[in-house]
Amino acid sequence: MSETSVDLGVVTAPSGVLVLGMAGWIDHWSELGDPLSVRALAAVKHGGGHLHEPEEGPSRDWSCEAVAVPAAADRPLKVRAETGETYDGPVLTVLEVDLGLPWPGHHDGEPIRLGDLPIDQCGMVLGDARALDSFVGPPGESIDGLADVTYWGKHEDDAHARFGGERTPRYEAQGPYGRLDLPVHEAQEFAGRLQSWLAHGPRTGLVVSVDAHTHFHLLDRAGRTHPLLAGQIEIDGCQVLGLGWDPGDHSVRHHGERAWNQVYALTLEQRGNTTVLRWTIPAEEEPE
Repeated sequence: MSETSVDLGVVTAPSGVLVLGMAGWIDHWSELGDPLSVRALAAVKHGGGHLHEPEEGPSRDWSCEAVAVPAAADRPLKVRAETGETYDGPVLTVLEVDLGLPWPGHHDGEPIRLGDLPIDQCGMVLGDARALDSFVGPPGESIDGLADVTYWGKHEDDAHARFGGERTPRYEAQGPYGRLDLPVHEAQEFAGRLQSWLAHGPRTGLVVSVDAHTHFHLLDRAGRTHPLLAGQIEIDGCQVLGLGWDPGDHSVRHHGERAWNQVYALTLEQRGNTTVLRWTIPAEEEPE
């Protein structure tokens, strides 16, 4: 499988602690005990490590997991990926973050294993530990009072002719019709008119979605035009990166996650005098 290097931009970690975690669970940490930043800080005092629930004993299947590492607090941290081609397009095979710190002198250059992570079907988040304490996930309320409405499926052209909207952007694809950045009450009213029109048809096969501007949704939206579904937003003044996963790719290569031992190693590695965080996700072998 041929590989390509892709620059994903930068993240910032002014707290000095960087976290890579499962996007569907970032806002659950404080509900289960200490906030994410507290656990992450404890881990980096020992050079970094794997965070999971429960804190004592093996990780629960389908629960909170993340890796925390020390990082430079005074500069942007470059993020890059290596990709491979599959039946469904490019997929991430390596994620690498320049932590902006010198390689620990007491190590001989061999990679330091931190643990492993599954690929959350909701995606992954890379960002400052303290900023991620305020992350608002899928069920949360809008952070800016706005929401997006999209609709697709059977009767979408009829609905568009009647109610309007624009095609929403997607990478190399035609996205659903929608209206973005509406005040939440306007979004709900617009969706209500669509649903009422469907009910009086009756018309079936049209899907209507209202998505509040949570951090989770805005990261997802930011990544829709990127081949790796990678997008960036700002949270509490910090640049945060989100990585989405194509549903088909997840179901083929990563389905079952930790319950089926679909987990991938994270290491600290030396690049010259610099330390990088590396997450390696083996691609499928090409058939002979």
